Amino acid sequence: MSEPSPIRPKRRGRVLRFVSGLLILCAVAAYLVVQYVTGGGGAEGCQVVSGRSDDESYQFTPEQAVNAATIAAVGTGRGMPERAVAIALATAIQESGLLNIRHGDRDSLGLFQQRPSQGWGTAKQILDPAYAAGMFYAHLAKVPDYETLPLTVAAQRVQRSGYPEAYAKHETDASLLAAALTGQAAATLTCDGRPAAGTEAAVTGPDAVRTALVRDFGRDAVEEAGAEVGRSATPTPTPSVTATAHGRTVTVPVPEGKKTDRSGRTERERGWQLAHWAVANSSALHIQRVSYAGREWAAGSTDSQWQPVSDAQGTGGAERSAGAVRIVTGQ
Repeated sequence: MSEPSPIRPKRRGRVLRFVSGLLILCAVAAYLVVQYVTGGGGAEGCQVVSGRSDDESYQFTPEQAVNAATIAAVGTGRGMPERAVAIALATAIQESGLLNIRHGDRDSLGLFQQRPSQGWGTAKQILDPAYAAGMFYAHLAKVPDYETLPLTVAAQRVQRSGYPEAYAKHETDASLLAAALTGQAAATLTCDGRPAAGTEAAVTGPDAVRTALVRDFGRDAVEEAGAEVGRSATPTPTPSVTATAHGRTVTVPVPEGKKTDRSGRTERERGWQLAHWAVANSSALHIQRVSYAGREWAAGSTDSQWQPVSDAQGTGGAERSAGAVRIVTGQ
């Protein structure tokens, strides 16, 4: 009887190692795909914390922050309540990880994975975050009693997903984002403000900030707030775009009154929405500093938290930031 060939075990060992390595790579790839789709992982540059003492927080990327701020702005612009914004944000976290992706199941696209073949719009329209958010809210508004329905039920009646329970797991994070991005929870959203990769040649400065404000809030809403927009005439008080020692400043007046808007928010809450919107867009638009209601956020600070407005340049620092949101850009 001949001795077993020593070659076969070696080959078998190589095959087993190859298969094991392939399985590990597949597992890692699957994990990364899940993290990408659900919004987990990646370099975190922004954080929202609870306005209550429950230590809840949600970390996300600057790209996700821009999209979340757009979703919230479109919602409040339509007079939708905070609950509607939370439903929209939870849906976008589940469907795309708050990323404006150009692929999906069949012809699904964008933040909400809407399908051109199902009447949501053209591919170009769906890949416009403001349009996609507007379409979501238009359908949500037709859902009877959506504010009192469980979040996952309300979202499912819009989306008709094959996984109807998937939205529920994002409710806590979406509620934190909605509270901050509608202005209900003051000084709760921060970002490190590092310029986004690939934005070195992008248009930045006051003009870019005004353009982005119009993109998300609409021209009428921005003009009514007194912010200068393009070449349009604006009502009093006259908006200001002034040079400062830190760069250039866009000032959006926010009346200090008890007047409420269509979604039931006070002027102060609307001011905090604008302030948080600016911080969420800080990386994309190279925003260096945002101040409102006696508080100030600065890019690149150690903790990037909202601090009391400094009075280093004279008296009345808090008063100067009370009646307007001031956005200081790097260019």
